[in-house]
Amino acid sequence: MDLRVVVVGAGLIGPRHAKSILSNPHTELVALIDPLPNAATTAQQLQTSYYPTVEAMLQAIPKPDAAIVCTPNHTHVPVSRELLASGVHVLVEKPVSDNIDNGVEMLRFLQRPENTHLKLLVGHHRRFNPYVLKTKEIVDSGSLGRIIAINGLWTLFKPDEYFAPPGDWRRAQSSGGVVPINLVHDIDILHYLFGPIVRVHAEKTLPQRPSPPHEAEEGAALTMRFASGVVGTFLVCDATPSPHNFETGTGENPLIPKCSSDADFYRIFGSDASLSVPDMTRWSYDGRSSKGWNQPLTAEKFDVEEATPFDLQLAHFVDVIQGEAELSCSGEDGLRALIVCQAVRKALDTGETVELDSNIF
Repeated sequence: MDLRVVVVGAGLIGPRHAKSILSNPHTELVALIDPLPNAATTAQQLQTSYYPTVEAMLQAIPKPDAAIVCTPNHTHVPVSRELLASGVHVLVEKPVSDNIDNGVEMLRFLQRPENTHLKLLVGHHRRFNPYVLKTKEIVDSGSLGRIIAINGLWTLFKPDEYFAPPGDWRRAQSSGGVVPINLVHDIDILHYLFGPIVRVHAEKTLPQRPSPPHEAEEGAALTMRFASGVVGTFLVCDATPSPHNFETGTGENPLIPKCSSDADFYRIFGSDASLSVPDMTRWSYDGRSSKGWNQPLTAEKFDVEEATPFDLQLAHFVDVIQGEAELSCSGEDGLRALIVCQAVRKALDTGETVELDSNIF
């Protein structure tokens, strides 16, 4: 039986989710919800109904099976709570919340006996990116040996129009910034690959935009320790021309041109080999008479099958609702990524190294 799905939010991401719903044989797009007047035109282009609010939608049509929430970060919890309280399963875009307390309160709401049937999937869709899936396969196979360290990059240049109304919330410290908007994706991938981060230190990059109106951080250099003992460094910055970011390297976002080469964003170092992503090259001394720097390295490249992460994530959401799969990224997983991002911001503000507790409750 097809699932009736609504999309809440008609900005950059909402229409992409809507197209996934339209292309999935098991889902039907029944409404687009957004208070902005131009959203009605977007709904018309998607050939679906338009409503300005969730309440208006619930009063006008039969209750949908599921909703995808793509609203500004600070509205994720109230919008998701409204839908969940009405008995609608929710896929909420990352971050799951704009603060820890609200996120914890929503998870406690889901733990009530009368709500345990409800599903909340956090939209860290890069868990479904073929490059991430292949990386996890390689890491989990043990072919790199014991993982020692990770070096990561998310560096590019956001244009002025990205911050123009109605997207001016991205300039505010309370709701925007490169840490909760972009770094949170990579933190979730790092958790997915290597387990929880338990310590962070961060230094701010030099600001490039006028403040005001730009209050939020533009970048940071991080050092991290994982519970497993793996250590890492990460540079995030949205004010520099660079191909070293997930979107440019994988071509995942149709709005950001893919770079065909020299656009690596992760380097994973193990005791037996290292791996660069997304060129998927494994460097080792395999086949050599001995292991050491006086030997030439062997390069092995892995193929990656192309697929659309949003489509794979939606298919997973359908399976979860139908009881055929466990949540890939639960509310707890989403909140753990947010906790690390909050720790990064604390480290930026105080100059201190921040220790993290992996227990949410």
